[in-house]
Amino acid sequence: MKIRVLGSAAGGGFPQWNCNCRNCDALRRGTSRAEARTQSSLAVSMDGENWLLVNASPDARAQILANPELQPARAVRDTGIAAVILMDSQIDHVTGLLTLRESPLPLKIYCTDRVREDLETGFPILTILKHYCGTEVRRVEPGGAPFEPEEIPGLRIHPVPLTSKAPPYSPHREAPAPGDNMGVLFEDAASGRSVFYAPGLGEMEEHLVPFMKRADVLLVDGTCWRNDEMAQAVGGSKTAAEMGHQAQDGSGGMIEVLSGYTHARRILIHINNTNPILDPDSEERRVLDRVGVEVAYDGMDIDL
Repeated sequence: MKIRVLGSAAGGGFPQWNCNCRNCDALRRGTSRAEARTQSSLAVSMDGENWLLVNASPDARAQILANPELQPARAVRDTGIAAVILMDSQIDHVTGLLTLRESPLPLKIYCTDRVREDLETGFPILTILKHYCGTEVRRVEPGGAPFEPEEIPGLRIHPVPLTSKAPPYSPHREAPAPGDNMGVLFEDAASGRSVFYAPGLGEMEEHLVPFMKRADVLLVDGTCWRNDEMAQAVGGSKTAAEMGHQAQDGSGGMIEVLSGYTHARRILIHINNTNPILDPDSEERRVLDRVGVEVAYDGMDIDL
């Protein structure tokens, strides 16, 4: 199983277009060794030719250009993207579907019923795409049985519900339920080796433990270092928890959680532009280095 990190940043990317926080300003001025990042997305393949796009970032076009494996050029019009799976209906995970509208065939999209409803109502991308390439939506049951997408033979997907709010435009924003957000365990059906992917992990829940114990790689939410990070960096009042993300630092934080899974390679992804771990020379990054937790970057490869 091959996994390519197409984008490792949270919504807005890094640097964020309108942000002059310490991180973004230092990157623009060239006074930091941090690297620019696009918005979070993965590509998963079993053969290096047919790829499952995991979330469709607004930066999809740039990510495809940066990863030629996704454009094998076998014909005048071609793509290596065989299907798409969506973790949620957030703008930074679905807007890239519009970039793929020129597909000669309907886009094959795996998602939950709750996500499909959002993308037909509050943010009607699926409705819009009917006027272009069209879509074929395959239902994913949160917490349901694992399945093997026909487009990626040998890949087994275990959908895992995560507690989180739907986006502000969702008709069920104030009534969260399983299916608004999910993580997945990607498993090589032949070898059994696996990666647990959860870019929007709001809280550690008991049903996640077996998947995390089983995984060879944990690729999990790295949005904020501190719960009050956004308020401290750019103002406002929303905490990481209120945005549906578990901060890394502090009691019960992601670092403490990951300390119980030293059997696995541990990687933080979906990193907000305000998070000091983006700076490789920061004290926070040194903390991660000491405990053996990695920071995802665009172009990172994970081979199992």
